[in-house]
Amino acid sequence: QFKLIVENPEKPVAPGLQVKAFVEYYPDRIENLEDKLVLLVEDEVVDIPLLGLIPCCCLEIESEIDFGEVIRSNKVITKEISIANRGSSSGSFKISYDGIVLLNITPTNGLVKPKSQRTIKVDICTDVPRIIKEVMKVHLQGHGCIEVWIKAVVVEQVLKVLGPSCGKVLECINFGSVYFGTSKMEHISLYNDSPASMDWVAVLEDNAIGGEMGTDLQRSTDAVLHDLSLSKRHADVSTLILCTPDHGTLQPYEKSLVTLCFSPEKLKGDLKVNDSSLKQDYVLFLRFEVVGNRDGDLFAHLLLCLSNAGNHPHHVSLALTGSGLPVMITFSPAPEINFRDCYLGEQTQVLCTLKNDSESLPVTFSFRKTAHFNISPEKGKVKKQSAKDVVFSFSPRQIGTFKVKQIVDIIGTGVDKNNLHTLKTISFHQLYLSLVGVCKSKRKKILFTVNPGITPVISNASGRFVVDGTEKCTDRTSLAIQCTDTAPVAILKSNQTQIHTHQINRSCKGDELVAFPNDRAASIRPSEWNKKYRTIFTKTERYNYIDPEFTYTDCERLSKEAHKKYYADFISGLRQRRLEKDAARQFYIHNDPVSLGIKPVEGLKSPKISITDFRKKKPQFTLLPLDNNCLLTSQKLATITSKSTAEETWSCLNPTPSSTQEKEHCSLTLTHKQLHQIFIGPSTLDFGSVCVYSTTTKELHIINNLLVHIWIQIEIEIEELQETSPLSQVVPPLTKTSIPIVFETATLGLFKRSFSYKINNQHVGHVLVVANAVPIELELSARELILNPIPGCLAETEFRATVRVHNPRNHPAGFTWKAVTTDRKPAFSIRPARGCVEAYSDLECEVVWHPGFNSPETGEFILSVRKGNAVNLKCFAKVKCKK
Repeated sequence: QFKLIVENPEKPVAPGLQVKAFVEYYPDRIENLEDKLVLLVEDEVVDIPLLGLIPCCCLEIESEIDFGEVIRSNKVITKEISIANRGSSSGSFKISYDGIVLLNITPTNGLVKPKSQRTIKVDICTDVPRIIKEVMKVHLQGHGCIEVWIKAVVVEQVLKVLGPSCGKVLECINFGSVYFGTSKMEHISLYNDSPASMDWVAVLEDNAIGGEMGTDLQRSTDAVLHDLSLSKRHADVSTLILCTPDHGTLQPYEKSLVTLCFSPEKLKGDLKVNDSSLKQDYVLFLRFEVVGNRDGDLFAHLLLCLSNAGNHPHHVSLALTGSGLPVMITFSPAPEINFRDCYLGEQTQVLCTLKNDSESLPVTFSFRKTAHFNISPEKGKVKKQSAKDVVFSFSPRQIGTFKVKQIVDIIGTGVDKNNLHTLKTISFHQLYLSLVGVCKSKRKKILFTVNPGITPVISNASGRFVVDGTEKCTDRTSLAIQCTDTAPVAILKSNQTQIHTHQINRSCKGDELVAFPNDRAASIRPSEWNKKYRTIFTKTERYNYIDPEFTYTDCERLSKEAHKKYYADFISGLRQRRLEKDAARQFYIHNDPVSLGIKPVEGLKSPKISITDFRKKKPQFTLLPLDNNCLLTSQKLATITSKSTAEETWSCLNPTPSSTQEKEHCSLTLTHKQLHQIFIGPSTLDFGSVCVYSTTTKELHIINNLLVHIWIQIEIEIEELQETSPLSQVVPPLTKTSIPIVFETATLGLFKRSFSYKINNQHVGHVLVVANAVPIELELSARELILNPIPGCLAETEFRATVRVHNPRNHPAGFTWKAVTTDRKPAFSIRPARGCVEAYSDLECEVVWHPGFNSPETGEFILSVRKGNAVNLKCFAKVKCKK
């Protein structure tokens, strides 16, 4: 089968030349051959082996497919494996699998071309936690059967609440006793104990079983029930607990620090003041949920989420306990503290006792500064059930009666709005005291001595007597006195006296002042620049020395006056503009441009209002804002869900955003808190047992609890769900709608596939579709039927009985009765002989036995279902023999 083609040289081959030889191979059977060529070079023999190989395939496949650790997400995940052909001819393969864990293996058989590879896809469903370790058999041409192991670990997405320092699982946080108006902070760690990232949100359960809202647990049961019957307390629970952050994303096996702040506020009720509960105990439950998990039926899930459902792998509850206390501090004496009368420069004191009646908490106080009163100590701390002495001092700085309100600040810690992870010192409570004190003036006795000569009523010729205060004494000579820091100067108005006035000085102005001769001590001091002084007798202008170092220059005086005038004009202008604005506002209010030409109220009659004119107003629901610092609460979510489900819309929804508002809303990137208020489900659509070639529909519910439009887009690439429509909808705010998911298959067996959807073309979710495709089937009420004669009838009459044909499937089933033939003529008949049974319905068939000579008493029919099963029915005629 080998052929050598060569021309051997007759002469030696010169250097640099070559001799070519060709070997041809012609196989005549499927067999590998071996041979050799003999090359003679001078005296040497060289053997060249020849191999003749038949073309064949060489298939290879990996022995394991490892999905690794995945979370339970009701999603079908796919992994690929390759079959490589390293041979020179195509090779075939065939995959067989007998289990139920592996959903889809495609393709299960085929050919692999030489020097190429074929990709095999293997699907598993992550609907339940389990360990998958399955084997599939791969038959490769030329290698026989190879086992390929498929491994995976499906785990729950677990969220844990841990202590920040100890790392242990926390079930309860006790804030202890906290004053109303203050805050107390605790820290926890959220831990993602799963191999995939998760989005979480915090929800406060304000209607959970076992929760308490401001109840004094130390009181008797009858007292608490009596208070609840008197008044139902209303409080916004979201303000009691502040969770920072209240939503976020955790990477696999990541911890995140969360700050919880307890800020109790005194509940306002209809209870009497003296009967109000001093202590208010709170028991709340904070639930951390994984965003996007909607297990089972949607409304069952809503009820589960809005009730106290305990811990679940997808959410964990943390109990929060704490008590709110009022400030119980008393002053003695109080509320008015009276001081003894004192004189200017003196001081009186009153000892006051501060008593803290609280059994749990100390009190930190601080007195605000008040004029004429001093308090020692101004700040301090009073331990629980103890007292502290405080000294109030009255040190007046002017004469009069003082009655002031002293503010006492109670200091505590509150939330810093700029940094929600820290607390700041605040004044959360204030007490008021009334301080009353009287300051009296001392009277001074002034002794006057006789001074010969001309002396005014008030004299200080030698400076021996200094009169405090400014007194004015007016007689027929109109005397006055000016007091300065150095010495008083006696002056007299010159226009009211003409005693000894010189003739040349009689024309002096009336506003010029006359100096007495006993004011020499102050005659050369700087005086006012615009006033002139003259002597008392001759009215001669006095000389006054003006020191340039202590007096204003003309420029300085002008600047000072201009400065005063500037501010006076500024204040006057503000007042004028304010008055003009008020006048304009009043003008527009009272000046109506439309004049009806009638007098007010003249001729007008009150309209008659019927009860039909009043439209029923829809109940207003408290809506959640899109973004705030308050927690989501289960009661608020239930209220909004009730509002949304009441506004159910089945049609007339736009497939794409059309208006400007819809386009703006549908382009928003939603937060985890907003996504948690959108319900799309159920997450598993279980069609149950459905017939092949039948069409079954289930609703995918969409509830939009937000105040904006959302755009839902469904992406379906599954052949069995291609009849689903519509695939896109714009859902208005606070609206519930649904999309019919249509399932139709022609393949028997278990069906599990998932499709995805998008919210606002950004946020992705998944829905699992489960169905069991079964053939068309009919059932009989009995496999054996006994026909008895009718009482009162002759024996020769017909025997009759009925059998019920039941269709348990979702598709109409056509049937035909066929009698089983024997050697004897059949005596049984059945009507109707053919027909159709609608889905989930019954049909009665009547069997008749015709008695006759040599009629068989037994018979058999076959119920043949079109494209379905076949059932046998045996009939027996019970004939009574005559005696």
